[in-house]
Amino acid sequence: MALSASPTAARPQAAARLQGVLSPVITPFKADLSPDAERFVRHCKWLLKSGCTGLAVFGTNSEANSLSLEERLSLLAALIHAGVPGAALMPGTGHCALPATVRLTANAVKLGCAGVLMLPPFYYKSVSDEGLYRYFSEVIERVGDERLRIYLYHIPPVSQVPITLKLIGRLLAKYPGIVAGAKDSSGDWSNTKAMLDEFGKSGFDVFPGSETFLLEGLRNGGVGCISATANVNPGPIDQVFRKWRSGEADKLQAGISATRKIMQKYPMIPALKSVVAHFGNDAEWRRVRPPLVELDKEQEAALIPELKAAGFAMPGLAG
Repeated sequence: MALSASPTAARPQAAARLQGVLSPVITPFKADLSPDAERFVRHCKWLLKSGCTGLAVFGTNSEANSLSLEERLSLLAALIHAGVPGAALMPGTGHCALPATVRLTANAVKLGCAGVLMLPPFYYKSVSDEGLYRYFSEVIERVGDERLRIYLYHIPPVSQVPITLKLIGRLLAKYPGIVAGAKDSSGDWSNTKAMLDEFGKSGFDVFPGSETFLLEGLRNGGVGCISATANVNPGPIDQVFRKWRSGEADKLQAGISATRKIMQKYPMIPALKSVVAHFGNDAEWRRVRPPLVELDKEQEAALIPELKAAGFAMPGLAG
């Protein structure tokens, strides 16, 4: 087993753990619905300049489960080639097929990524903690690299396969350090709080899946957030992270929660793309892959003015 072997002197060290605001980066598509690597890289660089400390590429809002294995590998390679540091990346590698998860995860480690965000295998429902433990354990053993850092992706509203506290505890006992944290996209603060209370003091990093819970998460030992709307509002969200101990923290939190509330009135992925298309003056960004559909003209005609009325802006995006 590779994990039990003594590390060689030449083995690179694991990247530092990410904290702060991470964006599950939306994926642009060309007219033929192939991924647009140029726009993707450009948006990733804008996010890193605008407040994001990291990029959770190939997350839910990236339409990752509409991307092929090769497309994910190619886009990640394009980021690295363009100078985006692996230490700023937490790519999603969870897949229903075990070999695919292993391949994506091993590639991310090889490229020096700070970690991977890993969905459970989500096709089969009502699976046991034992089955999920075997899945994650098999991935870890097959990758066989002590630099691996896994962030478990708990999103039961979508996956319908929860990651329980009991499962987290068992994985931490077997793979401390490698199982590094979780993104909790349950939308249930009590569940996030339970994760923090149970594991937050033992080196397990918890990221709420919405900036709505960012301030409360930080006050209870969280390390940031991984949020869809970080695609369009990274600067103000980052201000909450940086100033959460200050007297203005609650006001800053109210501001980003208000923006989130506007965005949540619409299907999130098409809405994010419409916002980037409008404020970046680039209509190509509106395109989504089926089975998703773009916002219609009436939806856009309501969303954009409401954001502008709230003082929303995306400085530096266009041109």
